[in-house]
Amino acid sequence: MKILIPIAGKASRLYPHTLYTPKAFLSIVGKSILKRLLDNLTELINFFSVKEIIFIINKNKIKIEEKLKKLTYDIGIRSIIYYQKNPLGTADAILKAKDSLNGPIIIIFSDILINKIYFKDKINKNCENIIWTKKVKNPHSFGVVKCNTNGIITNFVEKPKNFISNMAIVGLYYFKNSLLLKKEIEYIINNKIKNNKEYQLTLVLNNMIKKGVKFFNQSVKNWLDFGNKKNIILSNSKILSMEFKNKSKLIHKKTILKNSIIINPCYIEKNTKIENSVIGPYVSIGKFTTIKNSNIRNSLIQNYSKIIFSNMENSIIGNHTTYKCISKEINLGDYSTIF
Repeated sequence: MKILIPIAGKASRLYPHTLYTPKAFLSIVGKSILKRLLDNLTELINFFSVKEIIFIINKNKIKIEEKLKKLTYDIGIRSIIYYQKNPLGTADAILKAKDSLNGPIIIIFSDILINKIYFKDKINKNCENIIWTKKVKNPHSFGVVKCNTNGIITNFVEKPKNFISNMAIVGLYYFKNSLLLKKEIEYIINNKIKNNKEYQLTLVLNNMIKKGVKFFNQSVKNWLDFGNKKNIILSNSKILSMEFKNKSKLIHKKTILKNSIIINPCYIEKNTKIENSVIGPYVSIGKFTTIKNSNIRNSLIQNYSKIIFSNMENSIIGNHTTYKCISKEINLGDYSTIF
């Protein structure tokens, strides 16, 4: 068993936060999204004796190879890195790892989290191709599937304009024989078959169905999506609630509080100074950050930033950013300054 994680996309829906920091390395409640994903995969890795994790990254982005190697080294797994120079869709990204596409493989996107209980039992029981989905209210924003009464997928549709199904593909796939996947991706790329100027994985999967390959639908209950600003803020709130309920230590002992109130759940990193402020609920604050005379709710603030005289909610503040302004909602990337 191998695990493949594509992280080569532009992540344009998260600009300006992904201009300097790849989406997978954005910090949520003290851990990068990718670190949380790998933690969730630990039981699966052990159960199937996974020996390597494959990453596809953007060759033109900030160098992250050493960070990836350290993350996998810490869990005793070897990392293999392939490069996608131009973002031409998920299918094109996966094919960059063609030398590793053989045997059973799990493909999981780097901007999601799914409870670990939905992995090993289903794969071990069905021993077939599996696509994980969740019912959503806005299916036009996702790739969706249609199924027959036996739970076998009959059609994949990428971001349908008209209602077809509300079962959204969450970004988790299991292929019993990844060589078949590789051959089908090669076919659509060699013949330049695109959807919205990209080589979409949904098109590849539909072609595989036509050739007799079966895909089983498996629904999930707990799915956290980090694909855009709204979903990151929502996922941050859910993680804070879960960790607070589990009595995790969320406020570092080296946090400095002066004449301030913390409304839980909140996460505050080390050496952060908070003065004359009300923080929370649902706020994550990175290390070495200063907050004065502010009221902050339902927001994420990364590391080494300064916020003064702000009334903020539903906001994301990047690293090394200074913000001194009264505003209800703001979205600032790294190294920004607003007075």
